[in-house]
Amino acid sequence: MDTPMVFERYEIKYLLNGAQKQKIMEALEGRMEPDRFGRSTIRNIYYDTDTFRLARRSLEHPVYKEKLRVRSYQKAAPQDQVFIELKKKYNSVVYKRRMGIRQTEAEDYLAGRIPAPARSQITDEIDYFVSFYGTLQPKIFLSYEREAFFDKKEESFRVTFDENILWRASGLSLGEEAAGEPLLEEGSTLMELKTCGGIPLWMVEILTKERLQKVSFSKYGNAYCTLMERERGGKRYA
Repeated sequence: MDTPMVFERYEIKYLLNGAQKQKIMEALEGRMEPDRFGRSTIRNIYYDTDTFRLARRSLEHPVYKEKLRVRSYQKAAPQDQVFIELKKKYNSVVYKRRMGIRQTEAEDYLAGRIPAPARSQITDEIDYFVSFYGTLQPKIFLSYEREAFFDKKEESFRVTFDENILWRASGLSLGEEAAGEPLLEEGSTLMELKTCGGIPLWMVEILTKERLQKVSFSKYGNAYCTLMERERGGKRYA
C-alpha cells in the first residue's frame, strides 16, 4: 500500500468550448508541464447508500459535504494499484484523503470483508465514514479523459481538463472498459483549477480576457440526477 496522502486546496471549475480551451492551452505553454499521469483515462467507482444519501446531500449545496470513491488511471487488473479517496468540502475548501491499495483489497476492505492492509489516520477516517453511513456500496461508474498540468514555479497550482465524461450504473468495476453515457455536450471540456492559495496573475488575465465564469458541476451529482430521471420515466439506463 502506498503512503497515504492528504490534500487541502480550492478547486474551481469552468466549462469550456473548443476555442476557449485552445486559448487556455496557449497560455499554459512555457508555464506549466504535464503531471506524471499526463493524459489518462480515469475510472472512478462512487460509493453511496441504498437511497443515494451522499449524492442527494451534495445537490443541496451544503456548507459541508463528503463522498467516497475508488479511482484508477488505467483499466485495473485485480493486483493493480488503485486509490481510495475520501473527499470532503467545507466552506469551499476541498480536503482529500487518498491511499493506494490493490484493486481486490479495495473492494474487500470497503465491503468490510477485510481490515485495512495498514493502519493510518486516513484508514481510521475511512473506517469511521463507512461505519457512519452503514450500507455503502458501489453505485456509479464514472470515467473521463484527463489532461493534467502543474505550474513550473508553484507545483501546488494545477490545471486539469476533463473530456468525454461518461457514466453508467452497471459494470461497476475498475477492470471494465471506460464506456457509458456522456454528461457533457460534444466539444465541451470541464477545466479545474486546483490551488492551495491564489491563482497566478497570468491565469486570472486569460480567464478575464475569455470572460470565463466559474460553474458548479458535480460529475457524480449530474450522473445521479440523470439516473433518477431515467427511473422516474421507467427507462433503462447504462
